[in-house]
Amino acid sequence: MWLPFIGLFIGVILGIVINVPVADFLLPFVAVGLLVCIDTLVGGLRAHLEKAFDEQTFFIGFVFNLLLALTLAFLGAQLGVDLYLAAVIPLGIRLFKNVASIRKKVLKK
Repeated sequence: MWLPFIGLFIGVILGIVINVPVADFLLPFVAVGLLVCIDTLVGGLRAHLEKAFDEQTFFIGFVFNLLLALTLAFLGAQLGVDLYLAAVIPLGIRLFKNVASIRKKVLKK
């Protein structure tokens, strides 16, 4: 269960140390991808605390959410519309709900 968090931590450290520049047109894609990763990790942690974690659901949910969010971002870029917001807003709301649920479960223990 902790392997994804260790990978995220290592990735953040490498990202800070290496400092790879990202082209401006790729920023919506990177933002959506990061949000999907964080949302999936927090959702997995919540499921683990509820003793309902399933690795297959975790992986499939991550891949599906990432493909859907990146597709929306790509279509928005082609149309000249900020369509990636259609993915960012629900993912952000779900992220805050999952964090609130985790906080409640941790404080009850």
